[in-house]
Amino acid sequence: MVEWTEKERAIINGIFANLDYEDIGPKALTRCLIVYPWTLRYFGAAGKLDSAEAILSNKYVAAHGIKVLHGLDRAVKNMDDIRNTYASLSVLHSEKLHVDPDNFRLLADCLSIVTAAKLGKAFTAEVQAAWQKFLSVVVSALSRQYH
Repeated sequence: MVEWTEKERAIINGIFANLDYEDIGPKALTRCLIVYPWTLRYFGAAGKLDSAEAILSNKYVAAHGIKVLHGLDRAVKNMDDIRNTYASLSVLHSEKLHVDPDNFRLLADCLSIVTAAKLGKAFTAEVQAAWQKFLSVVVSALSRQYH
């Protein structure tokens, strides 16, 4: 179990309280798909994604980015039990979707970049430390079924 300080909890809750899911979610996912093109293999149902422009304008990709951020709400609301909160999601991604677990880390990195850009100077080293800790716990929980 991960130990969270009250300050870390406040930072994570503060970030999520101010995130525009419909902006940040699509930006993070499209960045991931463009920077790491092998992750596109999981988006066959999204249609033609053969260029950065096609990825950026794809409604399916944008909707999935929003869905991912809403999925992170579950972790924020269950910070003391993220592992069990994401148990069924880990099984889904492992056994049905066959997602490479490293892709969770890649998406988390892209989410950090987009969040940092949005928060600007407010994304201090202390804020980043709490944010990275949170995302690392989420990535670990999602990857659990693979171990």
